[in-house]
Amino acid sequence: MQPDRLAQIRHHLYRHGVTSVTELAKVVESSVATIRRDLQRLEEQGYVRRTHGGAEIIGSGNAEVGFQARESHRLTTKRAIADAAYEQLIENTSVFLDSGTTVLQLAKRLRLHPIPLTVFTNSVAIVDALLDTPKIQLTLLAGRVRNENRSIVGPLAERSIEALWFDQLFLGASAVQPDGSIATPDSDEASLNAAMLRHSTMRFLLMDSRKFGKHSTFRVGTLDDVTHVITDDHLDEEWMSRLAQTELSCSYVSGTSLHDENEDI
Repeated sequence: MQPDRLAQIRHHLYRHGVTSVTELAKVVESSVATIRRDLQRLEEQGYVRRTHGGAEIIGSGNAEVGFQARESHRLTTKRAIADAAYEQLIENTSVFLDSGTTVLQLAKRLRLHPIPLTVFTNSVAIVDALLDTPKIQLTLLAGRVRNENRSIVGPLAERSIEALWFDQLFLGASAVQPDGSIATPDSDEASLNAAMLRHSTMRFLLMDSRKFGKHSTFRVGTLDDVTHVITDDHLDEEWMSRLAQTELSCSYVSGTSLHDENEDI
């Protein structure tokens, strides 16, 4: 990936507003396929919002809008994964919902159809989603607010987890790397996620299939540290075969076409 090209794209979108993929390809003298990959990366970083056939810049420095852009990406697939996760919830137990955007969809599903649960979270967005929901006893961890992910992280949050145990954990991540390690782009988030895994009985990983085989900077743990994986049915055969050789319980929900939900831009 060429940082200069990414900077060119951001600068052009800032100056000219919504721009088509074709026009961006001409501006930076790259292929349409390359621009599509660049826009996906910039969207994941919270810099741009992809539109039908193009993209637009997100307000400078607005990390919360960046979270909202990630939240809406492949929304139908995230909701399908969340629906499958909802079916795994056990009444009258303690549940931890982490700050991933797919896990947020599980919280929104729970808001629509509440069941008696004690819910812990490090996500400000999940607190927003579940506030005043009947049957839900809700606890937000104390700690430092990480604006980029609307999450609570840091030593204080980790100390809170050390004093707790959860019947079920629902965890998102940025990548399952080729070696089977689960990873995320922030060190504090990774450390807190690792603590969640150590203090939970049933550990569910909720992930878009396209995150398998990707890379991120900070290691959370490995697939051996989770007990269940819920993803969509676009996972490639190699990864399905690898997961089949483990003791993991795996669910593959019907995901949207790879050409849907911003994939045509």
